[in-house]
Amino acid sequence: MDNKERFSNRVEHYVKYRPTYPREAIDFLYDTVGFRQGSVIADVGSGTGIFSKLLLERGSRVIGVEPNEAMRKAAVAALGEEERYSPADGSAEETGLSEQSVDFIVCAQSYHWFDKERAREEFRRILKPGGKVVLIWNSRKTSGTPFLEQFERLLLTYGTDYEKVAHKSITLETLKPYFAEGGPRLDTFSMVQLLDEEGLAGRLLSSSYSPLPGHPHYEPMMRELRDIYQSNEENGFVAVEYATELYWGEV
Repeated sequence: MDNKERFSNRVEHYVKYRPTYPREAIDFLYDTVGFRQGSVIADVGSGTGIFSKLLLERGSRVIGVEPNEAMRKAAVAALGEEERYSPADGSAEETGLSEQSVDFIVCAQSYHWFDKERAREEFRRILKPGGKVVLIWNSRKTSGTPFLEQFERLLLTYGTDYEKVAHKSITLETLKPYFAEGGPRLDTFSMVQLLDEEGLAGRLLSSSYSPLPGHPHYEPMMRELRDIYQSNEENGFVAVEYATELYWGEV
């Protein structure tokens, strides 16, 4: 499947059930990395605008670069009334933005889909001198509680290409060639997403590797998901825990 189209039929679940990002991570961008109220920030692979919204709330100007039409339309529906937000039909490899036109680039939950060599050259082209690139992932924890371990086994059992498309191969070492000398820095934050049964199902189906209705794995996967929820819920919720990984530096 074309990576740019992987989420076209999952937009509704993505909007409703994907987690946001911890306040501490956004504070870090503005207190340490150098983001400012008036910064021009390209959110590359901006999806439905989850991360763009957090930057707009801090007063920055955001260009949401997204090649998937359905996701871009969802972002416009959510953020289009904000005058500091501009959608752009482009990709990491061809943003369509002018040379030296942005102060920072953020890639939230998206960089592992890119052609890294071409993206680096495009990032260098559109960044102003001294501009930085930030790569951020909510990395779901896969162990530590019975629920987390059972949910991970569910994905390994039923996910169509779960292990292939996960961003687990992203490390400081693998990112070094795509950043300036010395490589990026890594800072990590914690977050918990509490989900009821409907929310857990929606979170699962927002992932591109989860079978959808009509697939032979869909019904058994959903039955097992219900069992996992019922075995682990407390007061109507299960806790999905994340380590929010934030890589940053010049390219």
